[in-house]
Amino acid sequence: MSASKAVASKAVATRTAVSAAGAARLASRAALRRAQRGLSLIGLLFVAAVVIAIAVVAMRVVPSALEYMAIKGAVEKVVTSGAPSARELQVAFDRFAAVDDIKSISGRDLIIEKVDGATVVSFAYEKRIELAGPVSLVIAYHGSSRH
Repeated sequence: MSASKAVASKAVATRTAVSAAGAARLASRAALRRAQRGLSLIGLLFVAAVVIAIAVVAMRVVPSALEYMAIKGAVEKVVTSGAPSARELQVAFDRFAAVDDIKSISGRDLIIEKVDGATVVSFAYEKRIELAGPVSLVIAYHGSSRH
């Protein structure tokens, strides 16, 4: 009997060792699956499409934003130039516009007012940016020499 008990005991120990090894393998596979999480090819293509779309919009909008900043700078310079009349302010703006390659507005589009004895020059315009086919972006710009 003791020999059969020894064999049975050895079989139980072997099964326990095998099941422990199997459990360890399953745990390592689960850990490997967790470690292998990442971006699939479809996910990568989707992310690339979004990044490209944002880049295209940015490439179209940046020149318009730079022109707006040039217009604001030209308006500031015109106001500080001390031109006495509205017509002279418009002509001065047109000179700055020619140098800075401003095409969206001209001196005639400026709104020139006297507020509390100071000259205030303001402007407002819309810029339409064609993106793709019938899709376009409209940006409404406005600014003033008064802070």
